[in-house]
Amino acid sequence: MSTAAVAAALACLAAPAAAKPTPAEHAEALEILTQAVAFRTVIGHPDQAVAYAEAIKARLVKAGFNPADIKITPSDGTAYMTARYPGRDRTKKPIVILGHMDVVEAKREDWTRDPFTPVVENGYVYGRGSVDNKFDVSMAVATLVKLKRAGWTPGRDVILALSGDEETAMATTQKLAAELKGAEMALNADGGGGLLDEKGQPVVYGLQAGEKTYADFTLTVTDPGGHSSRPGKTNAINTLAKALEKIGAYSFPVMRSELTDAYFRASAPKTDGAAGEAMKRYVANPEDKDAVAELAADPEYVGQLRTTCVATQVAGGHAPNALPQRATANINCRIFPGTPSESVRQELAGVIADPAVKIERVTGDGAIDSPASPLRPDVMAAVKKAVNARYPGLTIVPSMSAGATDSMHFRAQGVPSYGVAGLFMKSSDDFAHGLNERAPVAAIDGALDHWESLLKDLAK
Repeated sequence: MSTAAVAAALACLAAPAAAKPTPAEHAEALEILTQAVAFRTVIGHPDQAVAYAEAIKARLVKAGFNPADIKITPSDGTAYMTARYPGRDRTKKPIVILGHMDVVEAKREDWTRDPFTPVVENGYVYGRGSVDNKFDVSMAVATLVKLKRAGWTPGRDVILALSGDEETAMATTQKLAAELKGAEMALNADGGGGLLDEKGQPVVYGLQAGEKTYADFTLTVTDPGGHSSRPGKTNAINTLAKALEKIGAYSFPVMRSELTDAYFRASAPKTDGAAGEAMKRYVANPEDKDAVAELAADPEYVGQLRTTCVATQVAGGHAPNALPQRATANINCRIFPGTPSESVRQELAGVIADPAVKIERVTGDGAIDSPASPLRPDVMAAVKKAVNARYPGLTIVPSMSAGATDSMHFRAQGVPSYGVAGLFMKSSDDFAHGLNERAPVAAIDGALDHWESLLKDLAK
């Protein structure tokens, strides 16, 4: 790290700490969250997305935001919004607070409670989206409201950018990323966060700085077919099966980045058993094949080492007494950042080595090739300060997620993006995308502190 970088990091750490939330601020943040859950912002319900955005706008305007600085745009069955908090120096690049308003569908008959009627019970807020992603979106909104009321002016513009279809096509994300491609960075409320053990004690904080590219490839084999009593030398299902066997036996080359190196360095001292020892050996010597093999054998870590591709769906044949005319399979890949998806398609074709098997990238999944973000000293210092204010000495682990969040589209536009959610919770409390999703009320004050600290340190 350069002298200038060290100085910047120390200056960041020396900034005044955020004031602890008052009971009134806690209550308001809880109210913002419960109000958010009540909006059924599932794709295909644009009225709900617009209504949710209007509710956020009303709170910001009441706190002192200029209505002209807030834009809500209906789009393709949903909506997206931006809210600009003007800074002192408009020549500086803005910082984006990134999040999404949409949620995964939830059916009333499957839930204990109505998923879109928020309930605060036994220390939790229950409802779809209470964690993903309305908790941290609500905490960021509450923080902006508090700072505006207090008369705080950032050194540069801060832009709240909320997409409306992160859980599906990410079309609104692409529009936001194109509109805000000149930003200094994006702080993503839908990535990173802290882990608590079952006793409520902190274990680790993950800072998301990269995502593997999500890509589906279709393998297709066609054949004239015929009567099953007259089999020949070719069979679409057999040909496809051979191709799948080759892919299943293949391992992509090991890859490294600043992000994955930092992940293994930070994780090694905190990981027990053979995996921890393998991490230590890998950190000391990334060419240690035994260490790589040990880590690659563990589903928890293989994704940090290389691109992975696995068969997830197969279909073939049209009748039980006919030779198959067509057989298809889906290959799901999680591609190491910086690797073009087309090169992975070509590599799979080379592994299969059979021109009878056609391989094509499936389009329309919203994914895009994007690089990892650099581990900037100012970001690392700001996150460390915010997290350690709650939990002194807690390890910050940079992470690369399997994907996907809105960050990928901002990174593809050249905007460094960091998952810096303020939510700490136990693994046993995580029901995001599942039944009876819930967020711990006790996490609110710490998350408010977290966002205020980050903004004051990074929006200079």
